[in-house]
Amino acid sequence: MVLVGQRCIGLFLALTVFAWLAGCSTIAPRGPIEVTRALPADANTALARIAQASTPAAELSGFRLLPLGAYSLDARLQLARRAERSLDVQYYVLENDATGRSLLRQLRDAAQRGVRVRLLVDDLYTTHSQPLLSDLMAHPNVQVRLFNPFCCARSSGLAGRFAASLFDIRRVNHRMHNKLFIADGVMAVAGGRNIADEYFMRNETQNFIDMDALVLGQVVGQLVSIFDEYWNSEVVYPLEALAPPSDAAAERARRFEAATLAAAQETGPLPPNDVLGYGPVGEDLDDGRIGLLWGKARAYADPPDKRSKTAAEAARSSVAFDAMMTIWTAKHDLTITSPYLIPGQKGIQAFEALGASKVRVTVLTNSLAATDEPLVHTGYSRYRERLLHAGVDLYELSPLRTQRNKRLGMFGSSLGRLHAKTAIVDGRTVFVGSMNLDPRSETQNTELGIFVESAPLAKELTRVVSISRLQSAYRVRQRADGGGLEWLAFDEEGEMVLDQEPESSLWMRLHNLLVAPFVPEQLL
Repeated sequence: MVLVGQRCIGLFLALTVFAWLAGCSTIAPRGPIEVTRALPADANTALARIAQASTPAAELSGFRLLPLGAYSLDARLQLARRAERSLDVQYYVLENDATGRSLLRQLRDAAQRGVRVRLLVDDLYTTHSQPLLSDLMAHPNVQVRLFNPFCCARSSGLAGRFAASLFDIRRVNHRMHNKLFIADGVMAVAGGRNIADEYFMRNETQNFIDMDALVLGQVVGQLVSIFDEYWNSEVVYPLEALAPPSDAAAERARRFEAATLAAAQETGPLPPNDVLGYGPVGEDLDDGRIGLLWGKARAYADPPDKRSKTAAEAARSSVAFDAMMTIWTAKHDLTITSPYLIPGQKGIQAFEALGASKVRVTVLTNSLAATDEPLVHTGYSRYRERLLHAGVDLYELSPLRTQRNKRLGMFGSSLGRLHAKTAIVDGRTVFVGSMNLDPRSETQNTELGIFVESAPLAKELTRVVSISRLQSAYRVRQRADGGGLEWLAFDEEGEMVLDQEPESSLWMRLHNLLVAPFVPEQLL
């Protein structure tokens, strides 16, 4: 999910009209807020005892990949249920749907046990969730803050919010894309998933292939510090300062109970194991020890005030820069998954340098039919032939093939899309995070990611990526006569070769063809 304001020219035209009708404004200075820090980890909590029993050495960090949506959601719910001191939660999207309500109810239940809950949400998509977040705050031990909020028109939908902030567009163009969930300061879930049905295979129309990891050990301390930096940032506002509650706490608590009761009963049974052979995280927690893959890790996050820097400064200090500096050092092989792939001139030159050095490069991204941002595909398609000429083994996810491949979840009739942001360097270094390979991740959005030195973890991630690459995607290649591209796939009847964007309508292809020349790459 991406910022509609940057990626839809029609929306900006509409906003100009709305702004003229409604007037524009900027957000008032925030004023002082209470600065709070993470509570020190308590070795006597159940999660801390399990983390200690599971950790082979203090300098290492442990990881379990969570490719299956049901397991990834359950991991968060299990940590929330077992937390005894603190829950620090940070998301770009936290939707008011079954998934969002289920997680928020677990946060409420934890708060009622005396757990301190700090919830930080980017303000872009809070139109529907703001009332529920306000009602959550009726309970003791809960604080909710919003990242870089809109000034006004808060109940008028996304277009109305942008209309009211049109003259403040540089500020509101800066969004917090991070995803992080920390329990008792000792266990975390980080990766690419937002909190909404489509990230956990629970949406009837579209669902994402994504990747998170359960994290223990040394790197969790780095994640705790990152959360604190954001929580106390000057670009973060308490929800109650933006939308003061109009009802008494008792009424808001009653309303929250009614809104979330059904969602708490809808999670359903879990499959016995995932594609990597792991069972549910809760079973390991019950046993008092978690099976993980261990290595040395480091976490990266953009500064919360990234927007205050020039584009060049933001790029040099970004997670994208740190990630790509590691990725471009590949000596033998490199595998990347990125749903939104716009390498730019510097990126394409780096791919060409890898090709010249005989590094085997594999990239998996969305096809035109799979992407939820067709305009981004226009930026990507400009570089496809150069990627192929550089020797990149290029794959594009197929919605139809994804529906038939049951190994990463049951898509049913829903549209399958790629959302995982990962990299595997030389079979030993793994990146998992929120960063796309596009201009927004480099200069506009804040991002969070983790690098891990672990050959076993790299092997498991390679296995997961290969399932999508070989069973749910088309391979893209240059036609033999040099006259364009071809898309290859294998089915029960053998090899299939297509000479146009697969599974896409004529109107979709025509729309992108006509719009592409007018879309500035830096807005994608």
